[in-house]
Amino acid sequence: MLNFKHLRYFWTVGKAGGVIKAAERLHVTPQTVSGQIQLLESSLGVTLFDRSGRALSLTDAGQLVFDYAEEIFSLGSELQEAVELLERGGRLQDFRVGVADAVPKAIAYRLLQPALTLPEKVRLACREWKLDSLMSELAVHRLDLVIADAPIPQSVSVRAFSHRLGESGMSFFAREDLAASLEGTFPGSLDGAPMLLPGEDAAIRSRLEGWFKRLEIRPQVRGDFDDSALMRAFGEAGVGVFAGPTALESDFLGKDGVVMLGRTRDVLEEFYAISVERRIRHPCVVAIVENARDLLLES
Repeated sequence: MLNFKHLRYFWTVGKAGGVIKAAERLHVTPQTVSGQIQLLESSLGVTLFDRSGRALSLTDAGQLVFDYAEEIFSLGSELQEAVELLERGGRLQDFRVGVADAVPKAIAYRLLQPALTLPEKVRLACREWKLDSLMSELAVHRLDLVIADAPIPQSVSVRAFSHRLGESGMSFFAREDLAASLEGTFPGSLDGAPMLLPGEDAAIRSRLEGWFKRLEIRPQVRGDFDDSALMRAFGEAGVGVFAGPTALESDFLGKDGVVMLGRTRDVLEEFYAISVERRIRHPCVVAIVENARDLLLES
């Protein structure tokens, strides 16, 4: 049987980065910590740390054990919080969501927020990752839902269903001084303009490039970003023109000095809820789908 006390000592060393720091957190001696780790190594039959002087680094086996320990003690913490809430008269329902990293953070928040307003108390666990990685987590039921900017990729062999939430046109923004330096009217003013684009994994990237090509617009790409919030920060600093969903237009214009250059529905960003349910029954997912219709309607 796995000794969870030994495992906790090992996990604390991995988190703290050393035996001495771990001993301080555990309020025991370093010798006690080292002894517990040796017992764990003996029971598992593997070496968990490479030791070079006082420096410790996880072996491959150590990293595997550490990853499992992270999940084990995270679940233990959730269990304690759930029991405490129950004792206070509440009932906690876990809702585990994966958000593809190409989805704008503000869109993800607005789509998920209704799940937190249900009569049942919900504990939201939100993970951001590449879509194919999130699909793997969904397949083994570590996630209840995935929010994505594209339906299930054909390359992913997971039994799941894509529920289209809606779409939004694209609006283009720039800091006021940059906007004043552009020539002509939108969209022609984008020709030759410094441009910030979503990363190549984002479904909207190829649509934007196709639109530029059809209109014979050749912007100067100053950067591409997997993180839409980081792209927006660079845009607000005046590095280049940036685009965002028209559904979030008021958010972008909330910053001093940022103006809108124009908008188009010839380029649409789509959003999907991906679940293992063909027919949506989960109350949180139902609330998300119903809210999405209002959020994305005519944007």
